[in-house]
Amino acid sequence: MKMREQMDAAEVNILHTYNRFPVMIDRGEGCYVYDTEGKKYLDFAAGIAVNALGYHYPGYDEALKAQIDKLLHISNLYYNEPMSEAGEKLIKACGMSKAFFTNSGTEAIEGALKAARKYAFLRDGFADHEIIAMNHSFHGRSMGALSVTGNAHYREPFEPLIGGVKFADFNDLDSVKAQITEKTCAILLETVQGEGGIYPAQEDFLKELRAICDEKDILLIFDEIQCGMGRTGKYFAWQWYGVKPDIMTCAKALGSGVPVGAFVLGEKAAAASLVPGDHGTTYGGNPFVCAAVSKVFDIFEQDHILDHVQELTPYLEETLDKLAEKYDCVAARRGRGFIQGLVIAGRPVGDVVNKALAKGLLVISAGSDVLRLVPPLVITKENIDEMASILDQCLAE
Repeated sequence: MKMREQMDAAEVNILHTYNRFPVMIDRGEGCYVYDTEGKKYLDFAAGIAVNALGYHYPGYDEALKAQIDKLLHISNLYYNEPMSEAGEKLIKACGMSKAFFTNSGTEAIEGALKAARKYAFLRDGFADHEIIAMNHSFHGRSMGALSVTGNAHYREPFEPLIGGVKFADFNDLDSVKAQITEKTCAILLETVQGEGGIYPAQEDFLKELRAICDEKDILLIFDEIQCGMGRTGKYFAWQWYGVKPDIMTCAKALGSGVPVGAFVLGEKAAAASLVPGDHGTTYGGNPFVCAAVSKVFDIFEQDHILDHVQELTPYLEETLDKLAEKYDCVAARRGRGFIQGLVIAGRPVGDVVNKALAKGLLVISAGSDVLRLVPPLVITKENIDEMASILDQCLAE
């Protein structure tokens, strides 16, 4: 069956909630993927920042195959060794207290919201607390995660959502202060806004938020689902700022390909929030995905993945800056580490994305005008040069 016929067959059976690109990916190797007709693509999308190790990284597949031969699922009614190991490594990486494994980033957000509200309920004895989230944020598509996503376009068709959510402007402390009341139990933000257009947080903003939260006993929640797990050169982007959250969510690259997320609580939130019966998951933390998480942490440590990102970031940024200087249609570059965005002006960003696809480069967009680059963390200078060469051709056209 030809690729076009395969795609048409998928449309017959799969609910059309994505306007997919006209390509059917068949396999991957290193930092490249291949479609069913054998065409090769350099992957600077990484499954939307998931495939941190690219494809078939040495040791990763073998760890999953070994776990398949032992046990896939047992439920959270019992302990399993991979979950214990993965939890220990996650806690060590972030220096927090307790982890809860989920199936996705959206579910991690749901757990974080519940933990924050339960903390405030135990403190105050009433249940109508409020959460402050950021405009232009994105936290997922379930009803709870949509409620704190700062984009009305995503929310409106599904309202009413959960109540008690207010929105402030990212990197604007006065805007946040204006939303705080005696009912505020949590402030939620992405350390680097992803879908909203690749905006890193400002250091003063995070430090002031931390001070306010400490003063008023408000929980500070950082969403590290896209910008975490090494993408900025630290395990978590907040570690660059020296500002630790009370609750953190992560997913995507946490398992580098398998569907797994987590929310992690600091000591204060862990000691006085969720207890048995408050939260649960059938599949979350199963042996298979936790074997992947555990192996990912091992690879990061043994192969110095964070050092590699830090060493190569200046070259990536310089390369993108040269494109921005060369073309008037590139208004700016922003980002940190291996989460970068080029602001495209005067032409649809989708036009650049599609031209790149035709020339063998996978990139995606963010917001309405940003070309997003979130490659595997194991890319080389040669990969960056190839990416830049293709983008140069696309922008010239």
